[in-house]
Amino acid sequence: MKRKAIEQLLVWKNNADRKPLVLKGARQVGKTWLMEEFGSLYYEDTFYFNFDEEDELKSIFETNKNPYRIIELLGLIKGKKILPQKHLIIFDEVQECSGALNSLKYFCEKANEYHIISAGSLLGTLLAKPKSYPVGKVNLLNISPMTFDEFLAATDEGLYSYYNSIEKGQKIEEIFHQKLLDAYNYYLIIGGMPECVQSWITHKDPAKISCIQQELIELYENDFSKHNGKVNSGRILMVFRSLVTQLSKDNEKFIYGCVREGARAREFEEAIEWLVSAGMVLRICNVSKPEHPLKAYEQLNHFKLFMFDVGLMKHMASISNEAILLKSDYQFKGALTENYVLQQIKSLYDTEPKYYAPAATNEIDFIVQNGMDIIPIEVKAGESVTSSSFKNYLREHKPAKAVRFSKLGYESNDSFVNMPLYLANKMNELV
Repeated sequence: MKRKAIEQLLVWKNNADRKPLVLKGARQVGKTWLMEEFGSLYYEDTFYFNFDEEDELKSIFETNKNPYRIIELLGLIKGKKILPQKHLIIFDEVQECSGALNSLKYFCEKANEYHIISAGSLLGTLLAKPKSYPVGKVNLLNISPMTFDEFLAATDEGLYSYYNSIEKGQKIEEIFHQKLLDAYNYYLIIGGMPECVQSWITHKDPAKISCIQQELIELYENDFSKHNGKVNSGRILMVFRSLVTQLSKDNEKFIYGCVREGARAREFEEAIEWLVSAGMVLRICNVSKPEHPLKAYEQLNHFKLFMFDVGLMKHMASISNEAILLKSDYQFKGALTENYVLQQIKSLYDTEPKYYAPAATNEIDFIVQNGMDIIPIEVKAGESVTSSSFKNYLREHKPAKAVRFSKLGYESNDSFVNMPLYLANKMNELV
């Protein structure tokens, strides 16, 4: 598979101010594969250490703070000298060894010539507590499920080549438009979890995909009780299981009463933070004004939660494949499409996407900040694209750029762009 994160890792490798790198992201998004693939592509050798499987490794970090001594001992374990620059050192499941995580500080300060990448499940929850890791002494990189273009590259190289060639203002031929819409529908079903994508490539069996998705959800729910620390695991589970209900409402704003009748924010705030830090849910906040800088107008108590992978969300909502493939209308269609778009655009801009809902019946699905420009985004699941909220926004605010995602073709003029849903991940380069 081709992952764009490899390019980011290469930038890290070639950066003179490089620090030890920590990969964040939910379990099973492909962090271990990425590290090993990167090592095989760009280094003479890779030294892999797993702190969950090799418990005896912990003693090295408990008794040593000298990074050169640590390297010497790790080399002895592998029976080969570890060389700076030429070799990649991987610390996997590093959350199981606080000494290894803290050693990154010493490598940054005294032995930065060694290239070290660390990763681990639920590492984000640890990094959310500054005292638990060497703040300022590591580089951080978020790893997410495969985006639509990565999925396309893995499943249909020819169609991916065409997709990759699409430029601003280009006419997309109907035959390719339909093929890309079909691939988009498949992505809604399969999602971007590498195991699901690999299974589809190998077996082309939707029943196997569904089984894997169910196993992943059960794995995550089991993680809640194993790694919750001080946060109540039952509350984490309740919030997680309420996602479908939250997004089924006409107003998708998170309502604590949907988690449990009579629930209060103070009971579930920590559970939500845990899920966001773990990379399990995507949170977007409302803004009081659609103005630069968006961060200044963020309303932290008005937010929506989406699943980090659209395929898992589709499975959790029990949407049939038939409903997606046969262009049916179903209750969850809009929310699923928004989940998809958010997953594609969330890392395209420096400021995370927001939404704008000045009134209960007046809402802009997403708003992003690109430099000084504030770009409103309307998301439509099909070809019906009328929206009074969007029209009113354009008339009142007169944005320099506005985007509508739908199943219609790609059309662009000076200020308004209709983008097919399959182009969501190319929004930044095409708008």
